[in-house]
Order: sequence, then structure tokens, then C-alpha cells
Amino acid sequence: MNASLFAALAVFLLCGCASFIKTPTVKLNVEKLTPGHIAKVKTLVAKLEPFIMAKDEEGKLPSLTFKELESPLDSGEKRFLRSFRNLKAEEVGVKIPFRGLSQGEKDLVRLAGQKIKIKGKEKEIPPQFLSPQVYQSYQFMMSAMERDIGKRLFVESGYRSSAHQLYLFIYYLSNHDYSIRETAKWVALPGYSEHGDPEHLAIDFINADGINGEYNIPEFEGLPEYQWLLKNAGRFGFVLSYPKNVPVGITYEPWHWRYDGDRKPHSTTPDKV
Repeated sequence: MNASLFAALAVFLLCGCASFIKTPTVKLNVEKLTPGHIAKVKTLVAKLEPFIMAKDEEGKLPSLTFKELESPLDSGEKRFLRSFRNLKAEEVGVKIPFRGLSQGEKDLVRLAGQKIKIKGKEKEIPPQFLSPQVYQSYQFMMSAMERDIGKRLFVESGYRSSAHQLYLFIYYLSNHDYSIRETAKWVALPGYSEHGDPEHLAIDFINADGINGEYNIPEFEGLPEYQWLLKNAGRFGFVLSYPKNVPVGITYEPWHWRYDGDRKPHSTTPDKV
């Protein structure tokens, strides 16, 4: 066999077998990332943050795909990012169901013009997106709340694509000393977030005075709006996703309510979280 024929055969074999070659995965320390991996996470965030902000300003975050998220990255950075995408909840001590990867959802309702006050200054919440059924149930529930107690809650966070969820996970690693295990208690891995499940979508609530419980859980628990939710949200198909004393590995979040339709309200059974 001459050299040119051999070279052509080699190219053919490489191209033909490419789909069967598995890209090696990056081994991550879930307790705390190595200094080298921390540096890589910082690089990812630095590259992706302006990209995410631009998508948000364009109103295109709900349709963000993994391919789009990876577009500012080189091949090594893409492979490193995918290592987080491939993590399983059980690997990091979280016992919640996989809800599927959600990308490019259509027919979402855009919720804009929500205005609240923080320390007396008016602030408009960035546009949020809800599936039609969840939007309708939310509006019915808020009408009932206003009728009963003269108050309402606003949607601080609604639908998020799985690609956006992946970005948020790596972004918030720095808040938890770059521990994957600790971060997963606060930010779900892509595919496990209820914010990415249009049929059983979660809403993070905030009140008219900007109280969302993120930094002061008792402050949110003391709201009359929250007490009303505990008594009435089930009538509108919403359940508290992560109650106290439920050993699923997720931090108690009184502001985070999932739409479950006709399920029993306020379920505390781990396999329903």
C-alpha cells in the first residue's frame, strides 16, 4: 500500500469512527474544586457573564440552549463545562427527581412590569416567564390573596432553561467556597431544577417590599403573604417544594413553590419534592 492510499484510508477510518470516540470527562472533586478547576470556573464565568447579560436584555434567556451557552468558549472550556452538566444529583447528596433537560421552550407567558419597593425606592423586576397554566393559576391565586388580605406576591424567578441553570450553578460556586456539594443545596443541577419543568413549574416569590427570604428566612416566614400561602396555595395547585425537615439535601426555601395541579397540597414526602 503506497503512502497516499494509506493516508486516505486513515482519514476515512478516523472520520467514520469519530462518532464512537467518547470525549474523556473531567473528574471533579465535589467536596471542593482543585485550585486549577477553580481558576477554570472563574474563566468560564468571566466569559459567559456578559453573554448571559446580553441574552437577558434581548429577552432570549428562556430559549437559551446548551449550544448557545458554549458558543463563547474554546474546546477545552466546553469540555470542562459539560462535566458539570453531566453531574447526577445523587453524586452530590441531593435526593430530588430528574425532571428532564429543557431548552428553547415555546408558548411561555411573558410577565413584565412587576414593580416593588426596596428601602423606599421603586424597582422593576426583570421580565419573567411562566407556562400558560401556571400563569393562570398564579393570577387566580393572587386575586384571592388580594381579596383576603389586601396583599400579593410577585414572581422573582419563573421558568429557566437548563442551559441557564447550568450557568447559574457555576456562577454561584464562588458563594460556597467552590464546593459542588454545598452549592447543590442551594442551586439545582441542570435537569433537576423545578424552574425548568414547564408542567410543574416553580415560582420564587418576592413581596411588594422586596422581601424574598434569600438572606433572612424568618423575615419571609413572618409575612402575612406567606401565612396565607400555607393555608390556601394548595387550592390553586401550588405546593411548598422544600419544607423544613425533609431530608432531600436541598435547603429549606419558603419562597419556592411548585405548581402540581391536582396533587395534595403541602406534600412533605421526599419523593414528591
